[in-house]
Amino acid sequence: MNVLDVQDLKKHFPIRAGILRREIARVRAVDGVSFHIAEGETLALVGESGCGKTTVSRCILRAMPVTSGAIRFAADGGGQVDLARLSKRQMRPLRRHIQMIFQDPYSSLNPRMMVGDIIAEPLKVNGVSAAERRDRVLELLDLVQMPPGARTRFPHAFSGGQRQRVGIARALALNPRLIVADEPVSALDVSVQAQIINLLLDLQDRLGLSMLFVAHDLSVVRHVSDRVAVMYVGRMVEVAPTDALYRAPLHPYTEALLAAVPAPDPMRRGRRQVAQGEVADPAKPPTGCAFHPRCPHAVERCRVERPELRPAAEGRYVSCHRAEELDLVGVR
Repeated sequence: MNVLDVQDLKKHFPIRAGILRREIARVRAVDGVSFHIAEGETLALVGESGCGKTTVSRCILRAMPVTSGAIRFAADGGGQVDLARLSKRQMRPLRRHIQMIFQDPYSSLNPRMMVGDIIAEPLKVNGVSAAERRDRVLELLDLVQMPPGARTRFPHAFSGGQRQRVGIARALALNPRLIVADEPVSALDVSVQAQIINLLLDLQDRLGLSMLFVAHDLSVVRHVSDRVAVMYVGRMVEVAPTDALYRAPLHPYTEALLAAVPAPDPMRRGRRQVAQGEVADPAKPPTGCAFHPRCPHAVERCRVERPELRPAAEGRYVSCHRAEELDLVGVR
């Protein structure tokens, strides 16, 4: 059984105008997204800014209501429950099983609380005794490779990477079944990014974590994920095992994202296509394939008929009319 099954998830934001505030249009931030996360698996959700990936993560956490669709979550290894249909009161006992690692390690920690209290707060809310909280905090600090003395210090005394370790410890405090990591390294220096990624990989091996890793940097995603789901203007355009996607992408948008990854050798020249122009407006998406105004391989069919996500190979899905005939370039 999968830890998480998302089916046809939609989140639309109304645009209102006039004295009566009538709805005149909708921003289709997420428009029919489906994916799953298996036990112990990391799924990377990638795409440019504005594609809807953060909205997906917030819907899964029920930080915002969904327009339609199902979010089936298996808590405690039991049967799945549809989070999209639960009230705030019904969600409360399930929140301990889904925790989040935030993007900004500075604003996500309370500057007026000591690190030990920050990590212990979810334990306190869930009725864990003071003695057990202290032991658990020390255990978690050791788990994220922080010294025991950090417990009595305030967040301002630490670097960005150390603060993110505190955020990871807080997320792990209640032994959740699913971690949602919303661009957890994008605000960090490159050298620190590597340390945090290595820490997440180590924790995944030791704890068997299931994770939704939201990111826009595909050079980071390659090292941490088992599968990659690529989003564009609120919809999935490709889902594939990580190695297969990097070796041979099937969608031109995926190729464009890979082309934006800096090459280790600046003298090496490739033939990958870099997408021109801006991300389409989710309030007024183009007809047909939303990527066709930026796609160098677009034909007339792409302009009038929207492709649906379909199986293309073993474990791979793509929404492109020409996927089988294109020879797209990946990253070796």
